[in-house]
This record gives sequence, C-alpha cells and structure tokens, in this order.
Amino acid sequence: MALKGKKIILGVTGSIAAYKSAQLIRLLVKEGAEVKVIMTQLAKEFISPLTLATLAKNPILVDFFDPTNGNWNSHVDLGIWADAYVIAPATANTIGKMANGVADNLLLTTYMSAKCPVIVAPAMDLDMFIHPAMQNNLEILKSYGNQIIEPGNGFLASGLEGKGRMEEPENIVRFLDDFFTPKTLLGKNILITAGPTYEKIDPVRFVGNYSTGKMGFALAEVCARQGAQVCLVSGPVNLTTKHPNIERIDVESAGEMYVEVTNRFYGMDGAILCAAVADFTPKQPAEVKLKREKEDLLLDLKPTQDIAASVGEMKTGSQFLVGFALETNNEEANAQSKMERKNFDFIVLNSLQDEKAGFGYDTNKISIIHRSGEKVAFDLKDKSAVAEDIVAEIAKII
Repeated sequence: MALKGKKIILGVTGSIAAYKSAQLIRLLVKEGAEVKVIMTQLAKEFISPLTLATLAKNPILVDFFDPTNGNWNSHVDLGIWADAYVIAPATANTIGKMANGVADNLLLTTYMSAKCPVIVAPAMDLDMFIHPAMQNNLEILKSYGNQIIEPGNGFLASGLEGKGRMEEPENIVRFLDDFFTPKTLLGKNILITAGPTYEKIDPVRFVGNYSTGKMGFALAEVCARQGAQVCLVSGPVNLTTKHPNIERIDVESAGEMYVEVTNRFYGMDGAILCAAVADFTPKQPAEVKLKREKEDLLLDLKPTQDIAASVGEMKTGSQFLVGFALETNNEEANAQSKMERKNFDFIVLNSLQDEKAGFGYDTNKISIIHRSGEKVAFDLKDKSAVAEDIVAEIAKII
C-alpha cells in the first residue's frame, strides 16, 4: 500500500513498448496512486491519448499549451506536484536528451524541473541498448540520481532477441512500491519459515497438511521491501520469490527444516516461524511403495524435532522470535501457552473458526498476543496486508 495517495507522472515516449503504459497506469491507479501522463508527439502514433486519459482519469499532456484555449501546461508546477516521475518507455532518443540537458518538449522540460525521484525504464533494440553512447548516457543519468529499471531479455520489435524490452508493468509497480516503502528493517537479517513439511511414509506417500506457504511468503516480501535481508526456509509449495533481498532454501521434512533453521538462527536479528511443521513423522518409512494387502494399516509415528522450542532456547536478548498458532478450540489459552513454552516475543493466532482465514486462502484474520498479555485483533485482510500488520508489530519490539 506504499503507493496509496502518491502523485505519479508517467512519461510515455515513442516506442512500440508504449502499449505497456496502459497496463502500467491501470496498476498504479489500482494501488491508489494519482497519475498524470505526459506523452511525446511520436508516442501518440503508438497508443491513443484517449486510452491513457481514460485509464489515468486525467487529461493527457503533450504540448506546452492547449491551442484551443491557450491554457498553459506548466512544467514547473508538474515537477513540484509529483512524488515520482516515471519515464516508461524511455527511448534512446529521450535518454540521450535527458543526459545532455536537451529540453525540446513538455516531457523533457518537466524532467529538468522535477523535484522528485526520477525512474527510467529504457526500451529499445538490443544493439542500441549495448551501444557505448547509450551506456554512457545511462551512467550520466545515474550520476544525476535517476533510478534505472533495467530492461528485460526477450523478442524485440526488430525480430531479434536480446536485452532491450521495457520491464513489465507489474515489475515497475513493484519497484515503485519498494521504493516508497519505509525501510524500518534496514540492516536487519531475518529468518522466516513457510509452508508445510512432508513426512515420508514410503517413496510416494507422506504425512502432511494443507499449508500453501502464502502467509510466510507474504511476510518474506514485506520484510525484504522494508530493507531486511531475508532467509526464507520453505517446505514444498508452488510459490515463487520475487525480491532480490530474499534467499530461499527449499526443504521437505521437519528434520531438514530443523537443520537449516538451527544452523542459521545464530546469525540473525530474529525469526518468524510461520511454517506448519509436522509434529510427528513415521518411525521407519518404507523403502518401497506399500501395497494394499489388508484393510488396516497402522503407522508407527515419533515426534519430530521441535524447531520453535529449540530456537526459543537459542534466542539471545538481542534477537526477536515470533511464532504462529492455528487453533480450532480454546484459541487464546492454547496460543498463550505455546508462546510461553517456546519463548516467543509475541504469537500470531489464527482460528479455523474464521471464514476465509487460514490454509489455502489469499486472506487471513489474525490476533497478535504479546508476552505482556496485550492482544491486538485485526479484521480479515489480504495476506500481504496481514504481513504488513505483523511486521509493524515487530518494528515496535526492535
């Protein structure tokens, strides 16, 4: 939600990638940003100003003044108004002019007047992008303090394949969201566990649970956006990590997760234990697939190593430890007991009694219980928003 209420100028130049600007505007508006669009004359040949005006809910600015009524489009006022100026797509021509102080259109004069951060997303053919003149111009822009969103690799309008594609709108929005997110965890190293564990019965069967890992992965993304270096130890899930500050370690069993967590916790400022770790594992997994030879099958189980209790014993006074409790009855009493036994600073309580909360959903409803007995209850929210609430509580205790 870092973009909510932000004022964004989007500069669109004459590139085939201008079609992506429509999606970029839509996503920015969806995030709560106010968007004003400046187009070059050539950009109008690639995408309709009416399309962008409809999506931005603001008139499109192209010229220094409106010839129909003489209204002046003040580049100075625009430069003061904006919280960020995003030029996407940015052609080689526009980048060259920006680097050398050429101001022959409204987009460029606004750039020269901007008081806000400037983010540039280049778009051009691969040979143009790697040309020494272009690389020199990009270095000049960086020396001015401009942020460069590197183009991606792929098929280009020329039919060639290589680096030069403007970054996808979703990633540009993610860059902006990260840019505006307060860095409350800057310099912190945080260990996070996520997902289920699978405890093998035989080569094709396991004891597991319904955890999808969504809550743990959301926590990893939020911590990374707020400046932390995150070590994410995950059980088997169908999720991807996106932020460069996240180191992901994949494990399968509770035993494997125990080894990774206990080996790494010493070097951390704290840990968030969000994984749904199995409490029991088969004593002797079969080496071959079990056949159905009789109606009953008895599994001989033994307790898994208690990751939370072990980390709680390891925890020093300079480290924090947050745990989760998913309960079906006596929720608060069970969560309070778990917090005390595992030495958590606070515990996040989920109840399976709450609709659309818990395993499998994109939403969650939590309560946070502190060692002091203080309880903070939250409404049902998207798991990314829930992660922000949890991280805000962590920021208070560190």
